[in-house]
Amino acid sequence: MKLSKGLIAIIVIVVIGFIGFFWIKSGYNGMVGKEEGVSSQWAQVQNAYQRRADLVPNLVATVKGYATHEQETLQAVVDARAKATQMNVNADQLTEENIKKYQEAQGQLGSALGRLLMVQENYPDLKANTNFLALQDELTGTENRISTERNKFNEKVKDYNTFIRMFPRNILSGIFGFEKKGYFEADAAAQSAPKVEF
Repeated sequence: MKLSKGLIAIIVIVVIGFIGFFWIKSGYNGMVGKEEGVSSQWAQVQNAYQRRADLVPNLVATVKGYATHEQETLQAVVDARAKATQMNVNADQLTEENIKKYQEAQGQLGSALGRLLMVQENYPDLKANTNFLALQDELTGTENRISTERNKFNEKVKDYNTFIRMFPRNILSGIFGFEKKGYFEADAAAQSAPKVEF
């Protein structure tokens, strides 16, 4: 039984069509999976920052009871917390610019909290307060979680960005609108080593 050239051509076209379909399906589903991984990890980053923001009112209330002359510092923390909790970036808007804005708002809260924790040096009773010490430990643990979640986020973003930019998936990512995601970067202040003088 001989197959005609037309039938062979149709079979080849169908086979190529099936191969193309499964390649597109696999590439698209892979990109969706990687993007969901980034979104999921972004939620963990936001969760860690929210945990820190939730500690702030208790910390401020504890310090307020001892450090009555530190109203400016306390107000700076409250204001920075308000700004940080208002700054929200959706997982589908993770551009470098949006992440930088989010990071700046969170950095202002971190700086204000650092100044608040320095207040304890002036108030020995506050340094000995068990509630303050417990909150300080919680805050330290939360800062460690934030760092860990940010690192995991950057790993997921790197995996996703690499995946969508490699040939030939970069063609599919362009067709289907998968765009590069932004990273958390070190603060400019962290780029230079502090001077230590004795």
